[in-house]
Amino acid sequence: MIMATRKNDSILFRWIKGIIHNKKALSGSLLVLSFILIAAIGPYITVDPNAFLDTPLSPPSFSHWFGTTGQGQDVLAQTISGARQTLIVGFATGFFVVLIGALIGGISGFYGGKVDDVLSMIINIFLVMPGLPLMVILASWLPPGPLTLTGVLVITGWAWNARVIRSQMMALRDRDLVSAAIVSGERNIRIILIEIMPRMLSLLASSFIGASIYAIGAQVGLEFLGLGDVSTITWGTNLYWASNDLALLTGSWWTFVPTGICIAFVSFGLTLINFGIDEVTNPRLISERNWRKYLPKGKGNDGITPVIKTHA
Repeated sequence: MIMATRKNDSILFRWIKGIIHNKKALSGSLLVLSFILIAAIGPYITVDPNAFLDTPLSPPSFSHWFGTTGQGQDVLAQTISGARQTLIVGFATGFFVVLIGALIGGISGFYGGKVDDVLSMIINIFLVMPGLPLMVILASWLPPGPLTLTGVLVITGWAWNARVIRSQMMALRDRDLVSAAIVSGERNIRIILIEIMPRMLSLLASSFIGASIYAIGAQVGLEFLGLGDVSTITWGTNLYWASNDLALLTGSWWTFVPTGICIAFVSFGLTLINFGIDEVTNPRLISERNWRKYLPKGKGNDGITPVIKTHA
């Protein structure tokens, strides 16, 4: 048990070390962390985002760097304050999507048999449900708020993740290390958590990032349609009020462009992290990157395929 724990610790250490030394993952992490920091401390260093401070739809100036909204509120303060709830809902949705997907998909793939048949049927039912209409119906029927949005996004987004984890679990359960653990009398829960899950870290991390990007975009879309709590300040409600104020028709670009840029940068940062994780953990990319070091400069790899040796 001690040897297995040390081996898993070394896997995690190499994984984290590779992420830190990967330029894409490091750049994406710094970008996302900067937004998290702004969301955490920003509301304490800006003016009240709900206060009516100036003439409605005033363009950017020295007194209001991002201009004002149709109600005379500071756009910069609303953009910074809106980041907090938007990121909380996005990351919370990503966490619960991965958690539920790992539980249901992992149990289904590991045990197989009738357990797999029942859980696969549940997964398939949620997979064939139309996600967008279901989100709109649930969001319009349930009381508005961040908990409602998180629940709706988790309900409509966990199934695809469970399907992927189930497939990976079925591939890993037949390995020699799992068979040896079963023969030695290890409990199933320990085999799943200690022997299998550490080898799925890259998949779980990529699933979390993908689910978070999906959740941020879906939350903003639902709130833009007025299906969220429009009395709160989020990136989605910022776009909702900009639309109500006819920002496009009046040329008030400053009421929606900052929010759109923030959404794009957060998604871009998470995507960079995802690419970095793939480069660090994918054996094919690792082998090809190491193999390229021995090629003369200017030489490509046309017609040459590197041989990859993997270990269980």
